This record gives sequence, structure tokens and C-alpha cells, in this order.
Amino acid sequence: MRNAKIAAVVVVIAMVVAAQRLGLFELLDDPARVKQTMVELGPWGYVAFIGAYTALQPFGMPGTVFVMAAPLIWPWPVAFALSMTGTMAASVVGFSFARFVARDWLSKRLPARFKAYDEALAKRAFATVVTLRFLFWMPPLLHAFFGVSKVRFWTHFWGSLVGYLVPLFVTSYFGQRAFDAMLNAPPAVWMGVGIGMVTIVAMGWIFRRQRAKRAVSP
Repeated sequence: MRNAKIAAVVVVIAMVVAAQRLGLFELLDDPARVKQTMVELGPWGYVAFIGAYTALQPFGMPGTVFVMAAPLIWPWPVAFALSMTGTMAASVVGFSFARFVARDWLSKRLPARFKAYDEALAKRAFATVVTLRFLFWMPPLLHAFFGVSKVRFWTHFWGSLVGYLVPLFVTSYFGQRAFDAMLNAPPAVWMGVGIGMVTIVAMGWIFRRQRAKRAVSP
């Protein structure tokens, strides 16, 4: 078992180093170059996209970078298929790494808000995985949480697949349209969006403050 863990760590490091040597980190800083490179690669562009997604997302690269980029590069059906494949592959890698390699280390460092779902996983594992994936998508910490939990691999796999379907479909189908709309939006729209976001954050902060006060009051 120890040799298997060491081998897994070596594979992860090799994947990240290979991505760096191939210039994938630099490509992500230049969207126009990403699109040109991926289109020129043809089917190999699909492989490069999924490979980079799988290697980088479970260890810190935001998955939304890949999911939002896909519909800007390919037609939405292709973008949806690639986003789903990459997201599932990254989820499996993150889950497996947490379960078989770094379980003890990660279990001590997960936020309490994730551990609060342990009971729900024990009673309704599939539904809980679907709900959490639908709400939070694919953060590495959620991969780790499922990996250190008692949820079975296939329950996690199929629950994640169902939970991802709607968000990834919406992002793939409307991604290009939303991007074009943002580019053409007048300054007043951006100002309204900014004010709305600030208002939502402020209301959430006030709500949490009030709830905390009620919790400590006699």
C-alpha cells in the first residue's frame, strides 16, 4: 500500500511537471492563444484539454477556467462533452487521491462546513452527492471530502455525473452567448450588476451577524 501511495504521488508530480513543460500554464494566461492552439490540434486538442483539466484541477487550478473556456473554443455540444469528461476525470482523480494517498492528512484539514454533511452522506449518499455537486460543482476540497468520507466510489461517480449535468449543460450552451452579451453590455449594466453583487454580499453578512447574535444571546 505504501509503494502504491508513493507511486501515485510521483504520477501526480509528473503530470504537473509535464503540463508546465508543455506550456499549459502559459496558455491559460492567453485565451486567444489557447483557442488557436486547440483548434489547430484538431482531435488532439480534445485530448490536451481533458489531460490538462484532469491533471491540474484536482490540485488547485479552478475548474471553471476550463468549463468557461470550452464553449469559447468549440461548438456547444463538443464543449459540453469535453467539460463533462474533464470534470468527471478530475473528480475521480481528486477523490482517489484523497481516499488512497492522503486520506489521513486531508481529513484533519477539511473545513467544518463539509464535515457537517457526514450524517447526510450516511443516510442519503447518492442524493447528497448530487446536491453538493449541483451546488458547489468541482472544488478540490469537495473531491477531498468525498474521498475521506465513507461514500462508495460508484455512488460518488454516478452522483457526481447527475449533479454536474445541468450546470455544465447551461454553461456550455449559454457560455458563448453570455460572453458576447458581456462584451456588448453598456457601462450602466455593469454598474447595476456590481451594485447588485455588493447588496447581496452585504445582506448575507448582516444575516450571518444577526444569526450569530441570536445564537449567543440567552
